[in-house]
Amino acid sequence: MNVVTTVDPRDGRSRSTELTETGESRLHTIAGQASRAARWLSGLGRPGRAAMLDAIGESLEARRVQLVATAEAETGLSRARLDQEVTRAAVQFRMFGDVLRDGGYLEAMIDHAADTPLGPGPDLRRMLVPLGPVAVFGASNFPFAFSVAGGDTAS
Repeated sequence: MNVVTTVDPRDGRSRSTELTETGESRLHTIAGQASRAARWLSGLGRPGRAAMLDAIGESLEARRVQLVATAEAETGLSRARLDQEVTRAAVQFRMFGDVLRDGGYLEAMIDHAADTPLGPGPDLRRMLVPLGPVAVFGASNFPFAFSVAGGDTAS
């Protein structure tokens, strides 16, 4: 496996990481783990998932200094910009927690049985349900707001 290095855009110096490229067999393992995690998350129910999203928002804010310093070295973006992005990401995680608590995203519908011009209509009930895990490819120009710790992942 190739070790992943980053380049500090501020000074051009290469920085080592503990990351390695993901091979195909590891990718299959990760996909299986994601599938098991999706079932586990489903078991938490909406309140449990909402609480988890709130906790992620709190964790981002608690680790703000380290996150901003790392992102600054990897992206060359300003500390002020990155600090604001951490705030935005934390707010996004909490917002999606509120969405879970509200439940409106499920688009639950009930059409009660009734007589129609075509005869008796059935009682129909529907709602959106998750199909499983998704992959998020993060944007490096917004390392928090849209990337791994951003709204795409929170949703």
